[in-house]
Amino acid sequence: MVPVLVMLCAALALAVVLLTVKIVRMRRTARTICEEFAEKLRTDTNTLVSVPSRDRAMLRLAEQINVELRRLRRQRRCYVQGDVELKNAVTNISHDLRTPLTAICGYLDLLEKEQMSEAAARYVGVIRNRTDILKQLTEELFRYSVITSPECEEPAVDVSLNAVLEESLAGFYAAMQAAGIAPQIRMPEEKVVRRLNCAALSRVFSNLLGNAVKYSDGDLEVELTADGTVTFSNAASGLDEVQVGRLFDRFYTVEAARHSTGLGLAIARTLVERMNGRISASYRNGRLCIRLELPGGR
Repeated sequence: MVPVLVMLCAALALAVVLLTVKIVRMRRTARTICEEFAEKLRTDTNTLVSVPSRDRAMLRLAEQINVELRRLRRQRRCYVQGDVELKNAVTNISHDLRTPLTAICGYLDLLEKEQMSEAAARYVGVIRNRTDILKQLTEELFRYSVITSPECEEPAVDVSLNAVLEESLAGFYAAMQAAGIAPQIRMPEEKVVRRLNCAALSRVFSNLLGNAVKYSDGDLEVELTADGTVTFSNAASGLDEVQVGRLFDRFYTVEAARHSTGLGLAIARTLVERMNGRISASYRNGRLCIRLELPGGR
């Protein structure tokens, strides 16, 4: 009886050892699959996940991951191609619109110099107003196609966020005054310096301030902190959480912004991400808050 128990215990011990070895190998294989999959997602490569194992379950897992990886790459190629085609189309459309718009503006200039009845002058004024709006939208489309092009990237330099923000606020002083906005501004006394593209940062601040003037109910709070966070906050009763959640989408506009292409904040997001920053919008208690984070220092 004793020899049988000894043999049974030995068999059980051997089974435990074999199962332990198998589990360790499977865990090692699973870890390898995770690492390889993450690597394939980070890099632009056509290679697939390989498995240093003969275990059928691990082989099936790797094969299924490779199937999804191939599908993801096809979708990514379609997205990149579609994005390039969209930008090219926007560029071409903006170019094609510029020529007839220039001619229209020129003839309007000549027409305004002629003697007209009061009704004719009013009609010409309406045409001028609509033409100026169309010209503004065309320029915005052109700027978007240029700014989002990789060729327009400029080298980074040491930039004082305080100085650029002050210049941007000064540039919008007249617009804010016309809208009845007296901004409350808070900045640290010491310079907040970041290494980035100064022109891109100025464009981001301009777009955010233009957005604030567009949606504000008459107030604006701007705060810059020492950690490189800039917050634009204003009452915006004309918005809701759903609309705010889509403010950074390309070509999205709300009813209050019929004369806009909806590209201002999309451009801001693109530029901020190029500077390795983060930008987000939230809506609480009737207030729109746009938060810009530019981490890092000198």
